[in-house]
Amino acid sequence: MAKQTGLGWTTLDVDDSGGTAQDLRGNVTNFSFATPRGVQDVTGIDKSAMERLLLLADFSISLNGVFDDATSDSCHDVFADIGSGTGAYNSRTTTIAVSGQTLANEVLYTDYALTRAADGSLTFAVPGVLANGTVPTWS
Repeated sequence: MAKQTGLGWTTLDVDDSGGTAQDLRGNVTNFSFATPRGVQDVTGIDKSAMERLLLLADFSISLNGVFDDATSDSCHDVFADIGSGTGAYNSRTTTIAVSGQTLANEVLYTDYALTRAADGSLTFAVPGVLANGTVPTWS
């Protein structure tokens, strides 16, 4: 695989509360995600450098974008029930893909924060964390 830009994401889907994948690429302006591992320090007093073991895997994501309350593929329709209603505690399948590489996880979204900036823009931020204990794996 060659070096890549951040252009050309082919998939950024998040299930709505009904379990239907919605393509959010048109409303998300930027996002970040991470697949960290826990680390345990197991350094004995006989060592002069750190010794560690990898522990549990995790996944986190933060979606940011422009407010849009149109139907179907809008982030508002997908995230409006976060924090209340039946969708508040349900995990959502979240799939991202670029350059033929796909990462899909079950995610609990924990907030749907809207910001009205001084310039009049209305944006959102939605953080999420791994929900089901499945190790995040690119395919």
